[in-house]
Amino acid sequence: MSEEVFLKLEGVKKSFGGVHALKGVDLEIRKGEIHCLAGENGCGKSTLIKAISGVHHPDEGSIWIDGEKVENMKPMDAINRGIQVIYQDFAVFPNLTVAENIALNGELKNKSKFVNWKQIHEVAAKAMEQVGADIDPDIKLERLSVANKQMVAICRAIINDAKLLILDEPTTALTAREVDKLWDIVRALKEKGIAIMIVNHKLDEIYRIADRLTILRNGTYISSGDISEYDQARFTKDMTGRDIVETKYTPEESGEEVLRVEHLSRKGAFEDVSFTLHKGDVLGITGLLGSGRGEIGEALFGIAPAESGKIFLNGKEIEIKSVKDAMTNEIGYVPEDRLTQGLFMEKSIQDNVIAASIRKYMKGGKLDEKEMEDTTNHWIKEIEIKAPSPKPAVRTLSGGNAQKVVIAKWLNTNPKLFILDGPTVGVDIGAKAEIHEILHGLAKKGVGIIIISDDLPELVQNCNKIVVMRDGKLSGSMDNSIDERTLGNILVGATKGGAKE
Repeated sequence: MSEEVFLKLEGVKKSFGGVHALKGVDLEIRKGEIHCLAGENGCGKSTLIKAISGVHHPDEGSIWIDGEKVENMKPMDAINRGIQVIYQDFAVFPNLTVAENIALNGELKNKSKFVNWKQIHEVAAKAMEQVGADIDPDIKLERLSVANKQMVAICRAIINDAKLLILDEPTTALTAREVDKLWDIVRALKEKGIAIMIVNHKLDEIYRIADRLTILRNGTYISSGDISEYDQARFTKDMTGRDIVETKYTPEESGEEVLRVEHLSRKGAFEDVSFTLHKGDVLGITGLLGSGRGEIGEALFGIAPAESGKIFLNGKEIEIKSVKDAMTNEIGYVPEDRLTQGLFMEKSIQDNVIAASIRKYMKGGKLDEKEMEDTTNHWIKEIEIKAPSPKPAVRTLSGGNAQKVVIAKWLNTNPKLFILDGPTVGVDIGAKAEIHEILHGLAKKGVGIIIISDDLPELVQNCNKIVVMRDGKLSGSMDNSIDERTLGNILVGATKGGAKE
């Protein structure tokens, strides 16, 4: 085995109660490289990480670390061999300070009987200096941003002599600027000879950071190679097992108006916003954080109503002063944070699907359980939610399937207008395409569809009309003949948007 290889897996298999999570996976990670591990939700990425870090023991296959074959490795053995994993929750202690989070593991590892606070601060300062972090060492973690908590987790890893750093979906909750800073840190660690494995399914990010790529699908190794060997078509095919052709959504022309907004304003949020949505349209609303894009959706759904202006739905003026008003007018809304606002994670798929329309299942003072189950089964089949029945808790589903449950909840109310804020955030490429297909189908049936997003490819490919918000005002309106680069320039004000209806 080449000296430059730090980690090698051959034919690794792992099953849980008859379910094959890994079906003979190969993986090779070299010293001083950035290697991305990609695959749709449920493909086995998490199980593989746990096999590498000693949490799970493979049923079959071999693992070599730094040229040595290892067996029955425990998590502490993996740490001692230089393997550090930073999961999405970072495994930090919110009630401890930055310095304590960074350095206390080392104190425990060295079995120190007394805490040397001076040394803890020195260790923390040295680690933060290595990654260019400027964080108060005495501040408690609970007061930090997500990006800074992640920075602390990385500092802790490198002072524990990391030779392989595994980052699990590290950009999920970061802004674009924070992602840039993270990649700068990752590249600096690479230059020091540390092997980096990043779990990610966003091709644009993978292209920016990865040297090599490995793709899993349904627990099976599919392919591995230099990032230059993967274009969009191959990446999508290897991830999903099928060709997903990306085309721009262009509906048939229709003069039939679904929604018209005139001079909508709410102080401190948005001002004098007007646009029209016709039958067949998928309207995109975009803008930078704080532009007012999300607040428009909240106003139309009555969460934070507009203070002035007019709203017309199917030609009739309506008033929306509350969520109840919006639902009475048959408006559905998928919030940006589906986990805390859109779903009851511990409840079943069925409970979630009927949550917004429960009254229609009330028969003689009792809920019609059979009709609720039949309805849920209909939506599971109709929008292809991958679930064995209506009974499992939503928390057991992948991100894409959980998002489909939120969509099913509102489709079950027969909405005339359907607003979705960040509809495919955290959703893998296959489910993303399926969700877009659902929305296009609804638009063609006459449902007004609004997608609020800062995902420029999503907007350009799936919205035939796009409006751009900046500083609470409508700064441009265009059709989808625009390209992503121009749209991005309009977003930041480098280019002015031309109005098009």
